Amino acid sequence: MTTTTPLTGELRLRVRLRGGRSVAVEQYHGGSLRVVRPHYLDASGQVCYPVINPGGGYLGGDTYLLRYEVEEGAALLVTSQSATKVYRTPSAPARQHTDIRLGADAVLELLPDQVIVYREGDYEQTTRVEVDPRATFIAAEVVTPGWAPDGSRFGYRRVLLRTDIHRPGSEEPVLVDVLALEPASSDVPGLGGLDGRSHLGSLLAVDRRVDTELADAVQARCDAAEQLTAGVSLAPGPALVLRVLGDDTATVTALLLEVDALLRHRWFGRCHVDLRKS
Repeated sequence: MTTTTPLTGELRLRVRLRGGRSVAVEQYHGGSLRVVRPHYLDASGQVCYPVINPGGGYLGGDTYLLRYEVEEGAALLVTSQSATKVYRTPSAPARQHTDIRLGADAVLELLPDQVIVYREGDYEQTTRVEVDPRATFIAAEVVTPGWAPDGSRFGYRRVLLRTDIHRPGSEEPVLVDVLALEPASSDVPGLGGLDGRSHLGSLLAVDRRVDTELADAVQARCDAAEQLTAGVSLAPGPALVLRVLGDDTATVTALLLEVDALLRHRWFGRCHVDLRKS
């Protein structure tokens, strides 16, 4: 991402495998973005960094830039300390761009807390991922409507989430995953007219081992989840795409983390992660 717009917050993190553990060899933060000290949640050596926004939320015209590089064989998990809150954006959308590079046999899991978009909010999130054919990329997202004084659940204007997956050295993406939610422009009640539900969850997994058997296993987990509507599809990459509709953050998030745990166990023999914030 190249921009002349002043950045509200910037974060850079480069991780390398060293002595059986993944460690940060480059780290920078500025403006309204920070990372807290690293954690190791299991014995695999994967490092976990929670990202925080001391400013408390995203406002109109805010621009955030995050860069993650995971070198060959290293593993990184990025989460957040709390939900991302997008408030009223009367002048311009709040924007966040993430640029990612994954080397051979690298692993990156992005498991942030939910994005809460309040009345008259407009939020654009773009992600560009350069994935080595032997690397693994997993990203989960939950979008929820914020409280409004009149009691309405869908007061925000728009949420745009776009992820472009590239191979090293290629400017043409192998996969473009886009979610565009504009509930105010829909004549059907609910989140963009999606079955009358209020919360949307999404998970994208890019890995050479994605296949029909895995998609069936994930769909079986989704079918067993009560009070949720979910669907799984395969995409170029190879990639697995999951969409979940529900009415509260906890149940949607629980299913996404359950699917992430399934992928971790199948591909790496790792246990599920406990992301409870201290």
